[in-house]
Amino acid sequence: MSRRLMHVALALTLTACGAGPIQSSGPKSFKETAVTTFDSPWAMDFLPGSGVRLTNMALVTEKAGKLWLVDVATGKKQEVSGVPAIHQEGQGGLAEVVAHPGFAGNQRIYLSFPEAGPNGTSGAAVGYGRLILGSGQPRLEGFKIIWRQTPKVDGGNHYSERIAFAPNGTMFVSSGERAKFDPAQDRNSDLGKIIHMTDEGQRIGGRFYSMGHRNVLGIAFAPDGRLWESEMGPRGGDEVNLIQQGKNYGWPRASYGSHYDGRDIPDDHKGQGFEEPKVWWNPSISPGSLMIYTGDLFPQWKGDALLGALSGQALVHVDINGDQAKKADQWEMSARIRAVDQGPGGEVYLLEDGPDGRLLKLAPAR
Repeated sequence: MSRRLMHVALALTLTACGAGPIQSSGPKSFKETAVTTFDSPWAMDFLPGSGVRLTNMALVTEKAGKLWLVDVATGKKQEVSGVPAIHQEGQGGLAEVVAHPGFAGNQRIYLSFPEAGPNGTSGAAVGYGRLILGSGQPRLEGFKIIWRQTPKVDGGNHYSERIAFAPNGTMFVSSGERAKFDPAQDRNSDLGKIIHMTDEGQRIGGRFYSMGHRNVLGIAFAPDGRLWESEMGPRGGDEVNLIQQGKNYGWPRASYGSHYDGRDIPDDHKGQGFEEPKVWWNPSISPGSLMIYTGDLFPQWKGDALLGALSGQALVHVDINGDQAKKADQWEMSARIRAVDQGPGGEVYLLEDGPDGRLLKLAPAR
């Protein structure tokens, strides 16, 4: 049997445990309501209120460099001033926005974006500022950069730069391999890594937390404290991984996808000492985000992952049980889904990619 036929046979075998070809789902269990629109939105985050409750106010980034404060109850938007200058190139622009877990006391929000370097290079950066609300235009004050991706390289792809806060208040940042392949296996480079740091940017436990990543565009903690991520593969081979300290996830030496020019990539992760993805897709769905649902409005999703699919134009549900995961549902959304977030009442919000990308509110279908 040829290697390609063996690969197909393996995909069919693994479908039952959550790997392999995409499977369509039945009718949607939710209804959609459009809230407002944005110009190529990238990320969103709801502002915490007192205690653990979220407010109706969310921050939304646009790739070109704008940050918006939006009231999801009314759709009213206000542009936030004081956003730092960004380097926009290729996939790079104003990306992540995350409120500090202690936002109610410190009003601190974090942004990620590329910044320019010498000789046409660029690299991801993370920083924070204080969000001033009240009368007049909302604004950021005292913005400072706390992490810079090194080395800076040419090209505008695979910045990653997603942020997740751990239950203990420390930060995890995804650092893409910038479409340079081999640096993901270089222990002296930030590229292709997940970085663990304090909320002030001091690294914890060495240069990186995990390695061998390609383009991590979703990262989130489950209620049990486990860290999960979604990662874009090459031609096929998109992944959901359980992230563990010190582990190597194989890129570019192992993948369930192929290079864009058709060259094969070995898919024997364990044989090479790499971590296997918990879920993978071939053909690609292009996961642009990942959220772990913790609300009560959709009890069937509680503790599970919801992913926005870009090329797949879908909302994807991955069932998580402890340290295991499997495919559950995939709903056609007829648009590239860039971001997924959970609202204050357990609603799910989606951001469509591209010009006039809609912010959609999902509530249970009655």
